Amino acid sequence: MPRPAAWIAVVGGGEAEPDALEAAETAGAAIAAAGAILVCGGLGGVMEAACRGARSKLGTTVGILPGTRRDDANGWVTIALPTGLGEGRNALVARSADALVAIGGGWGTLSEIAFARKLGKPVTGIATWELARDGRPVDGVVAAGDAAGAVRWALEQAGHVRQDSTD
Repeated sequence: MPRPAAWIAVVGGGEAEPDALEAAETAGAAIAAAGAILVCGGLGGVMEAACRGARSKLGTTVGILPGTRRDDANGWVTIALPTGLGEGRNALVARSADALVAIGGGWGTLSEIAFARKLGKPVTGIATWELARDGRPVDGVVAAGDAAGAVRWALEQAGHVRQDSTD
C-alpha cells in the first residue's frame, strides 16, 4: 500500500516583504514537487505565494480559513475549509500538518509555531521567530538557509521523503 502524502504547512504573514513571498513560492513548489500536500491559512501574503508555487507544480493546496466563506480563500487554494474560528484556526493548521515551514510572520505565525511545538511537530523557519526562555535559546524552530532546504528538512522530519527510483 502506498504511503500517504505528507502534509507540510507553510505559515507566515498575510502581508510580507518580497523576499518572504519569493521564499514561500519556492517552498510551495518544492512541497508539490515532492508529492506532498501544502496546508496553510488560505489567505494572502506568504500563504498565497506558497499556494501559487504549489499549483505551479500541479500540487494540492489546503486552506484552513478563519472565516465562514470558502470564497475568502486565495485563488490558488484547491481545498478551502472555512472554520469560523478566527485566529483559532491556527491550531488546526498546526494539527493537520506533519511539519511546518515558517517564513517571516507576526503574532499569528508565532501562535502556529507554538501550537506545532506543543503538539510535538517539527518546525523549520526562514527569517522567522527565534524562541528563548529566561534569555536562553530553547528548541523550537530549526533555522533554514533557504526554502528548498527548509522543505527538504520538513519532509525528512515528517518521515515522507520521496525517493525516485533509478531502476
